[in-house]
Order: sequence, then structure tokens, then C-alpha cells
Amino acid sequence: MKRRGMSLALCAAMAMGTIGVVPAMADDVTTITYWVNDRHDSEYMTEMVEKYNKENTDNIYIDMQIITDDYENMISLAYTGGTAPDIIGQSVTLKNFVDNDMLVPLNDYIDADEEYQKVNEPYEHAYEGLNYMDGNLYWVYSGMRSGVRIEYNKDLLEKSGYTEIPKTLDEYIDMAKKITEDGNGEYYGIGFTSSSPFERQLEMMAQVSGIYYYDYVNGKFDFSGYKEILEKGKRFIDEEIAYPDQQGVDNMRALFAEGEFALWGNASQEAGVFTSQLPIEDFEWGVAEVPSLDGEIKGALQTTPSKGYAIMSSSEHPDEAWKVIQYFQSEEFLKGYLENGYCLPITSYMDEKIDKSKIGRLADFSLLDYESVYPAVPTINLTGDDYRTVMWNAIMGYVDVDDAIEDLNTRYNEAYDADIESGSVKRLVIEDYDPLHPSDGTAIYLDK
Repeated sequence: MKRRGMSLALCAAMAMGTIGVVPAMADDVTTITYWVNDRHDSEYMTEMVEKYNKENTDNIYIDMQIITDDYENMISLAYTGGTAPDIIGQSVTLKNFVDNDMLVPLNDYIDADEEYQKVNEPYEHAYEGLNYMDGNLYWVYSGMRSGVRIEYNKDLLEKSGYTEIPKTLDEYIDMAKKITEDGNGEYYGIGFTSSSPFERQLEMMAQVSGIYYYDYVNGKFDFSGYKEILEKGKRFIDEEIAYPDQQGVDNMRALFAEGEFALWGNASQEAGVFTSQLPIEDFEWGVAEVPSLDGEIKGALQTTPSKGYAIMSSSEHPDEAWKVIQYFQSEEFLKGYLENGYCLPITSYMDEKIDKSKIGRLADFSLLDYESVYPAVPTINLTGDDYRTVMWNAIMGYVDVDDAIEDLNTRYNEAYDADIESGSVKRLVIEDYDPLHPSDGTAIYLDK
């Protein structure tokens, strides 16, 4: 948008915890406003935005604003009020924005730009319900965040006679128990965050065991497969194996870095956390794959594509907005971004272009051959706690495992059926679904 048109939006955005100030400029300069909720890469993004603003010959000024709270809702409110940005980061629910005609399909821009296609491989990374719907691409991902890994304190493992992470969940729990017993109250075998503790380890162990909460073949929710995972996971609590206080993610990271427990689970963002934000200096730490129930890999480990850019349909300057996206996803820009370790490369082209010696511990999180992106599960109007909360409550002993599974199967499918009946969602079916290659099947959306 032009400078004049952004004044109210800028004031509102800054009041809600954003950064980005538009200086006085000539009337012929077009300001393209970009809203994003990423903060971990703000130093690099700010540097490269400033570079573009000084050097581009298209008379474009990028106004980057970091929205710290309620990102998706803030964009929707701005769109309704006529003060939406030109470009948004991809951290929104695609269906909601597409259903309300809030985004510009990028196909025509992409198809006309061979260089962009070469660097970004857009159609090879079109994920149903995530960035792609009804044949349209609404953003293209620049990178990947790995699936969950086990970060571990090598010193504490060695004190208890271990040199590596076991392949099965039973052996993993037994190792954690021995470390806790050997710690005698001074340190523990494992720590869980209070923020989505089921997702950060046990849910991913279920995935690689071939267990998932949505049955793509039959088009329904099914939590029955989690029974064994939940029963084994209860051991961490029942046998007092885990660090006795679940705190927020950053607090638990700090406790791991201080040697308070040996095992921690999270994805590739921990490479930067434990080398820059909370540098581990008193012990050597390793990175390992999550174990499965029987040691075999029967399903894909969920990985998360990241850093995409969408053009809002309300933008008065979509062509200029596309020029900004071209810059953000140019080879030069991405090379610096990836070599700074902000994420892993998603394309084979950029994977070959970057100097991997520069990415530090991020190399330990390189994507595994069984990591993949899952098709987006339909969003439903659920009443009550979500499945991750209920499953962790079962592990904590607050609810019976069988009752938890029955409750989830009932509530999720009743809500799903009701939403299909109302027309707010369609039933997703993938008859040729392969749990090891979940994105390869053909998605079908049904009205019943």
C-alpha cells in the first residue's frame, strides 16, 4: 500500500507489539507492507529488508512488521477494516483465508518466472490444505523445520552406561528410569514441557510406529491406535521417572541446558537455542531419532514446511508485492537465510547451493528419508479439550486411557459429521494413502 493508506494500520499494529517504521519518502515510492509472526530470524530479515530498501530500482519500500500476538485474527480484522498488509507470512489457516477470498493465487506469477521455479520448486512442494487448494498455490515454502528429535545429555547417559538412544519406546523408558534412579534427586532421566508435552515426543513416536489420529482412507478421526503409546507413556509419571515440574518451553530448555535432566524432545529450532540463546557449555549434547514402539519405522515423521509469503487480495499493488516475494525467495536471499541456520532447505536446488559447514548444529537435524508433510486434517468446531490435552491427561492419570480414546473418537467424529452436514467442511478421503509417504496420495473432498 502507499504510505498514506498505511497510517492507521501502522499505528494499530505498533500498538499491538510490532516493529517497522515507514520513513518520509517521495510520492512515487510504493510501500509494500509485510506482516509476520516470526521472531527468531528478525535480525537477518531486518538486515535484508534494509538492503532491499536502499538498493532496489523498482521504487518499492518494504515495511516489515512483526505481529507478536493473535496473528491470524489481527490479519482478519485488518482485512475487514480495510487496513490489511500487502503480504503476510504463511502462519495462517489456509482454508479460512481461501473461503473468504482473502488471498491471491500465485500460479500465474510462478508460471511466468523460470528463475523462481528453479530455485523454489513450487509444485514439488504443494501440500494439500497447507499451501495448495483446488489447484491453486497461495504461498511457496522456503524451508523446513525438522520433525521432533531427541536432544540428550551425553554425560548423563554415559554415567548410567548408555552411549546412544534406544530404538524402542520400552528401552527408552527403561533408560530414562535408570538415569533418574542414578541421579538420586540431583538430576532426572527426562523432562516434559507444560506446553503440548504429548506432541513433542510421544505423538511423534506414535507417528513413526504408523499411528495417526486421522484415518485418511475412510475419512474419519480414529484415536484407537494410541492405546499402547498412552499406556507405556504413563510409566514416565507413575514410576516418577520424569523431572517433577512441567514448566513452559523456555524454562524447560534452560533446565536441560543446566543438566537437570538427560532427555528432551523438540525439532530443529533447538540447534539455535542450544548454541546461541541458551548455549550448552558444561556438557556435550547429542541429537537422535525418536524411537518407535517396536524399533521399526512404519509411518512418516511429521515435518513442518516454513517461511512462505502470501499476497492479500486487498492489496492495491499485487505486482509490486510479487517483486518483494521474488526477492525474499531469491537464491542470494535464501542462501544467507539457510546458512545462518534459520531452517533447513526444502528444495534440492538450495540444498546443493548452501555451504553446510556454516549451519553448525542444524546439520544434526538434517531431514530423514522418512520425514514428510501430512495433508492438512479438516478443521472442525470441536467442543471440549483437544486430543493432545486429553491424551496427556491420560498419561498423567487424570482420565482412564480407554475412556480418553472413546471420548475423542466420539467428540471428534460427531463434530466432523455436524460440520459436514452444515457445509462448513468437507470429508477428506485419500484412498491410496501411504503412511510412509502421506503427501503422495490423491485427496478427494466429499459432501457427506
